[in-house]
Amino acid sequence: MAKSRKVIITCAVTGSIHTPSMSPHIPVTAQQIADAAIGAAEAGAAIVHLHARNPQDGRPDQSPEAFAPFLKVIKQRSNVVVNITTGGAPTMMVEERVKPAATFKPEVASLNMGTMNFGLYPMIPRYKGHFKYDWEEPYLEGSKKGMFKNTFADIEYILTTCAENNTRFEIECYDIGHLYTLKHFLDRGLVKPPLFVQSVFGILGGIGGHPEDVIMMKRTADRLLGPENYCWSVLGAGANQMRVAAQAAAMGGNVRVGMEDSLWVGAGKLAESNAQQVTNVRKILEGLGLEIASSDEAREILSLKGGDKVAF
Repeated sequence: MAKSRKVIITCAVTGSIHTPSMSPHIPVTAQQIADAAIGAAEAGAAIVHLHARNPQDGRPDQSPEAFAPFLKVIKQRSNVVVNITTGGAPTMMVEERVKPAATFKPEVASLNMGTMNFGLYPMIPRYKGHFKYDWEEPYLEGSKKGMFKNTFADIEYILTTCAENNTRFEIECYDIGHLYTLKHFLDRGLVKPPLFVQSVFGILGGIGGHPEDVIMMKRTADRLLGPENYCWSVLGAGANQMRVAAQAAAMGGNVRVGMEDSLWVGAGKLAESNAQQVTNVRKILEGLGLEIASSDEAREILSLKGGDKVAF
């Protein structure tokens, strides 16, 4: 719960935001994703948040067949908690997005709490003329006129589809209204404490990464949900990553890092691995006198079902 003295580090190793041309270090193949997840766990991540990609061109792939190879390798080689996305990519419908979580019954799956603008197109000028694959620029440009659809019906569909699997959720809240939506589903009994609330800062279309934004998200979550009912974690997109993590950790929160959220480890310096980001945030946490939760400690804090009860 939120009062735990151990800090849970989540690492989101690849995602669907960044395209392959943005960094040579983004994991794309099943082997690269598995190695990235295991490396992050060895560096101190208790949870790995996983997306899949087409190994040929790196585009997001939400088919269960794309997840199966790296899920098996991770389970064989690590005790880390596996978190499977139901977000997929903003271009996908919910029925496609939920399939891997429904198929593999993970301990944790992500769950987005609202339809939103999700602006990736400002990244285009930096890479214009340097995209390796023909899908990348249209994919980013499409975020200007598209949206990330997560209606009440979509959220309920994911919750009910996974209800019999005892999968718990990394509940991603990109804005204040998402916390009110979460309270709605809590009141209806479709989600149950302890909630794992991931506050997301710095995505264009969601709340920003200002210190006051971080404080407001925590204050609102406490008021709506009750601090005893949820475990708070944060992720800062791009340059917000480590600063937001440091602030939230000092406020009693947990942290998420990884190449889904940021490609960088410093100004103008690309991260060469997900483990590098985990190591950096671990230094911040330990510098604050905080202890790092193991995967089994995270399971206890979040009331997870255990790695022996998944379907991979």
